[in-house]
Amino acid sequence: METTMEISEEQVTKAKSAKLILLFAMVSMTMMFAGLTSAFVVSKSRADWLKNFELPSVFYYSTAVIIGCSVSFYLAKKAIQKNNRNATTGFLLATLALGILFVILQFAGFGQIVEKGYYFTGQGSSITTTFLYVVTVTHLLHLAGGLISLLIVIYNHFKQKYNSTQTLGIELGAMYWHFLDLLWVYLFLFLYFFK
Repeated sequence: METTMEISEEQVTKAKSAKLILLFAMVSMTMMFAGLTSAFVVSKSRADWLKNFELPSVFYYSTAVIIGCSVSFYLAKKAIQKNNRNATTGFLLATLALGILFVILQFAGFGQIVEKGYYFTGQGSSITTTFLYVVTVTHLLHLAGGLISLLIVIYNHFKQKYNSTQTLGIELGAMYWHFLDLLWVYLFLFLYFFK
């Protein structure tokens, strides 16, 4: 009986530590993006700032897609808590598909910007499009980390490491994806309203 209690306490301690580490990482990422958006605000007063620049329409779709990622990851977590392995598999794979679709849509958005004659670097670039590029690519790099962690969660799920009493990996993955989701929604609204 004592061994079961010790394992349970050890699992609780491990879960708390892992969540705290992830929380610190998310706070540091938030501060980095706060710095980028502050630089955006300061640069807006420059004479070469594009006043009538419109975000690509595909960014609206990518925003809906990343919200879908959070929803499907949340549903995966709920499904594993009920030991519904088939539903968990479906929701995790849906999250992966939506995450990849988000990346594709972001690059399609970059293409729309270039089609309008705005470039990110070089002679045809402007400070506005360069900032947009830096902010979105930085978010995409963090999303790449999210996709890698999601692949690890899916791998562990197929190895049957998760069940209703062992959900830590899925919980951490979901926390990070919710963070990425909120971060993109913040960036999208910031870029949309603060022109």
